[in-house]
Amino acid sequence: MSKPTVAIVGRPNVGKSTLFNRIMGGRPAIVSEQPGTTRDRHFGDADWQGRRFWVVDTGGLLPDSEDSMDRAIRRQVEFALDESDVVVFIVDGREGLNPVDRAIADRLRKAGRPVLLAVNKLDNLEQSTEQYGFYSLGFGDPVGVSAAIGKGSGDLLDAIVERLPPYNPAEDEETINVAVVGRPNVGKSSVVNRLLGEERHVVAAEAGTTRDAIDSVLRFQGKTLNFIDTAGLRRKAKVEDDLEFYSTLRTERAIERAQVAVLVVDAAVGLHNQDLRIATQAWEEGAGLIILVNKWDLIEEKDANTARQGQEALVAKAPFLRHVPFLYVSAVTGQRVRKVLDLILEVAADRERRVPTAEVNKVLAALIERNAPPQKPGEEVKLLYASQIATAPPTLAIVSNRPDEVPEAYQRYLANGFREAWPFTGSPLRLKFTSRGSRR
Repeated sequence: MSKPTVAIVGRPNVGKSTLFNRIMGGRPAIVSEQPGTTRDRHFGDADWQGRRFWVVDTGGLLPDSEDSMDRAIRRQVEFALDESDVVVFIVDGREGLNPVDRAIADRLRKAGRPVLLAVNKLDNLEQSTEQYGFYSLGFGDPVGVSAAIGKGSGDLLDAIVERLPPYNPAEDEETINVAVVGRPNVGKSSVVNRLLGEERHVVAAEAGTTRDAIDSVLRFQGKTLNFIDTAGLRRKAKVEDDLEFYSTLRTERAIERAQVAVLVVDAAVGLHNQDLRIATQAWEEGAGLIILVNKWDLIEEKDANTARQGQEALVAKAPFLRHVPFLYVSAVTGQRVRKVLDLILEVAADRERRVPTAEVNKVLAALIERNAPPQKPGEEVKLLYASQIATAPPTLAIVSNRPDEVPEAYQRYLANGFREAWPFTGSPLRLKFTSRGSRR
């Protein structure tokens, strides 16, 4: 990442995610009164007084806990510290100095990063003196804030910006947002970790270990790939509490953000109806789509036709899947996982493909010659010419004397014919029929 990075670190339930959301101006991380709601790192792109920087929200840090999840969170915090240029160490001003705060302070001193101490939950800053009790941590003047109501956040951002290294926006490369989606426990985080080459996301056998949408950045072949690993999508009827509902909503928003959606499915289970709903949502949103069949190594009885037969059965359920690439992988062994990076670039490029108008009309003429539009007596339908009017996804406008009379079956014929000329791999292709002189 070429932009500077700021990591927010602290023990559980001191308000890290609330501060993160305050800085981001929205709700890009889950906030709950339940300690440990933030299990992983969450990236956000912040802007303060013209300075852009990444902000990383981390899980609640308990340096001495032997709990397996706490140990996993410690590893994630270590990664965040390694990547950071500035650390915001957040403590609870209502509770006062805690022994865990001292243990975290010792760890931060060893990290060798600039540390800014933020004392949170001070709703009345004018009369508050609680922040001064934290001087003993050795990080200089604390900044008092109330992340929940926004008090002191401007002063904190000023202090952060003062500590940032120089940033050259020209260094940024084109970013491709990739939403990694799927039902719980299909191996989404394991796939992302294998791609990133590090154990960045908490991985456990418990379904739903990843509760939120987590951004992780990887550079590949001159592009910046921003992976959004999401909570597993369950049927909404099964979402029993606000926390899980909000995670489901976050996943849907991640799909809206994405140029490419990677739908991870379990090879042993196949494509569930919920998977089809996710795929349909991504397709209708105009995202590129890849189906990643994980745990392929666990399928013992398979031959050269197993994958093909499975795909044919799925296409029968959802015909648009014939335009979607399938990749059979194992996140555990690494089998074919790296191929997904090349495939993401291919799908993203085809989604942005622009075809010259002359070529579009040449193909249109050939399709009409091969199979003319169906005609009704006295209602001749003519297709006059066509041009591409948009990318992401590719959209072709076809001018007709009777745009509302082109049958759906013939529209599908044209779309398939255009795909024969330009595959638009994994990308939706939209056709708009319009009359001469109308606004597109």
